[in-house]
Amino acid sequence: MNKIFNTLMVIAGVVWGSISPVNAQETKDIQLDHVWASALFLPDRVQSMHPMADGEHYTVLENGTINQYAYEEKGEPQTVLSQEDLKPFDPEGNIRIQDYAFNDDESMILITTDQESIYRYSTKEYFFIWDRTQKTLTPLGDHSKGKQRLAQFSPDGKRIAFVRDNNLFLFDRETGEEKAVTTDGEINSIINGTTDWVHEEEFQFTKAFQWSPRGTYLAYYRFDERHVKEFSMIFYKDQLYPELYTYKYPKAGEDNSLVSIHVYNLEEENTITVDVGAETDQYLPRIKWTRTDHLLAVQRLNRLQNHLEILFADARDGTSTVIYEEKNPWYIDIDDHWTFLEDNSFIFTSEKDGFNHLYHISSDGKERQITSGQWEVTDVKGFAPSSNTIYYMSTEVSPLQRHLYKVRLNGRRKQRITEKEGTHRVQFSGDFSYYLNTWSTANHPPVNAIYKENGQLVEVFHDNEKVKERMNTYGFSGVEFIQVPTDDDIMLNGYIIKPPGFDESQEYPLLMYVYGGPGSQFVADRWGYFNYVWFEYMAQQGYVIVCVDNRGTGYRGQEFKKLTYLELGKVETIDQINAARYFGNKPYIDSARIGIFGWSYGGYLALLAMTKGADYFTSGVSIAPVTNWRYYDNIYTERFMRTPQENGENYDINSPLTHISKLEGDLFIAHGDADDNVHPQNTMMLVDEMVRQNIDFEMMLYPNKNHGIHGGFTRLHLFNKITDFILRTL
Repeated sequence: MNKIFNTLMVIAGVVWGSISPVNAQETKDIQLDHVWASALFLPDRVQSMHPMADGEHYTVLENGTINQYAYEEKGEPQTVLSQEDLKPFDPEGNIRIQDYAFNDDESMILITTDQESIYRYSTKEYFFIWDRTQKTLTPLGDHSKGKQRLAQFSPDGKRIAFVRDNNLFLFDRETGEEKAVTTDGEINSIINGTTDWVHEEEFQFTKAFQWSPRGTYLAYYRFDERHVKEFSMIFYKDQLYPELYTYKYPKAGEDNSLVSIHVYNLEEENTITVDVGAETDQYLPRIKWTRTDHLLAVQRLNRLQNHLEILFADARDGTSTVIYEEKNPWYIDIDDHWTFLEDNSFIFTSEKDGFNHLYHISSDGKERQITSGQWEVTDVKGFAPSSNTIYYMSTEVSPLQRHLYKVRLNGRRKQRITEKEGTHRVQFSGDFSYYLNTWSTANHPPVNAIYKENGQLVEVFHDNEKVKERMNTYGFSGVEFIQVPTDDDIMLNGYIIKPPGFDESQEYPLLMYVYGGPGSQFVADRWGYFNYVWFEYMAQQGYVIVCVDNRGTGYRGQEFKKLTYLELGKVETIDQINAARYFGNKPYIDSARIGIFGWSYGGYLALLAMTKGADYFTSGVSIAPVTNWRYYDNIYTERFMRTPQENGENYDINSPLTHISKLEGDLFIAHGDADDNVHPQNTMMLVDEMVRQNIDFEMMLYPNKNHGIHGGFTRLHLFNKITDFILRTL
């Protein structure tokens, strides 16, 4: 759920990020199809960038061709693989390169083609192997048996592991034969080598196998989901009877898959089971090989998600030892900030001092804090052993910005590398000599450029000035960052977009946008696209747009983030209502015309604001909302609420179903009827209750659409409905 929203980035007028003033007669009007159909303001980006082993070059996928560039100077690319190279093997052009991966010595390329989405992060596709020396193309395994998933070269490049039909396979490049590592995989029963729905969504990984450093072992997950309850959806197709789709979805308080970790020994051709303890009602959210070929690290997390342990397991016999332990009064977030060093010590992040910081954990569990302060490490980019240097991203400048830093393993010589105010996203070369930096402010579209390790600019890849020029041509207002006080005198971060020609002596209707879920952030100095351009469109229609990150959102320390523990919806709604009251007292806001719009968690808060805050909100839009946390998955929900068996009263107290009788304003609801994430059950239960109480509302269902409600002209259709509703009711 922490990722189930359309990314909204906000605007700050700093450095390149300011909106240039344009005479009103020179500007054009934004149209809805500019946002949702023509993608007029969509910036150029770097697609599928791969640093090369030499540290001097990188490859990118450009118009179906893999091109190689030098970091030091972009210049003309060297073609690594193109559609023309594939023609002798594929005259009709059916093999389209959608993604690719090199083996370790870069003599082979694994090509992804004919990709098909499953859930949010998961896909299935066909793979081909391109031999760069022999100029040959080989299918990965037997394609007649169906699409494959998650293919990966072994460290020596001789084998490729992949998943098909819930089983794990090995393909031998020399013999051309595939071998089943597992055979018990079955849909809605047993999964090997990839994850079940809830682990994919909430622990955000799908490749549930890993090669050991020398390729002697292949560790993998096994999910036994036979006791997990099922959810069914109907897909309407051009046929007489619709198609019923059923999958396993554990709701709050319900049984999870039984998860185990196994290791296949390629030399002995046998499998052992890792000892992860007698408890089965727990999570194993990450595995990672240490630098020792037979030593596997396993993260073990209790069901309440407030007690984390790291085990070292011997791949030769499965025995394990706990070497690290952490407890938290609220919950522990799982991430991928986990880097092993040569001595099997590792770099880790934790919120144990109140903010997320770097720690160095020895192989016997002794720990030393590397960074500290009232700011947070948001990502670990890597460790350079030659200089004992860690590269990381942090909020030290501001919670609204992201900057690249480096620090020695001993915590000394910390240095900020990126200079421009705003948000930086970084990808390093293999030896940390160069990095690709994607910089933006919310007011300036991304600039993709190559830098040296010390922050010296080498060359700009995309400046996206054409998008910037269009923003000026179409009269974008830009955003001002603001702070909004709570009743407890805590200042909340927010932003405001004002209509063109804003006059403080006039009254304007106010549209508030909310997401507000645990650890999220929508008020940030970085570029957005879809929602932001639509907000600029609504500003041109005469609306003031405001977004406020309520308490419970992220990057301001764990006490601020975890304040909502056990009572999701309570404090967040109070903050949104207070924000409406705060702006309603401004002379330029018509307090009788305040609306709120949210999607997913934001849809949930929009419903609570419209009911608990009926005195302040006159119009509301709720897209794909949760209406009672009892209906949502257990990993996400129980992390913040514990189980309904333990905390059922708070599940219901802050459910929109409990408060819908208080609704006074106009309400529009929309949901995709194939939403595998927030089930349409949530909306149907709300509708059922409103009909029972004879409460009027407007609604739109989108057949065969998931949580994102997209595809073709779907988003344009939806935002036509939303825009029309707001123009009529607010």
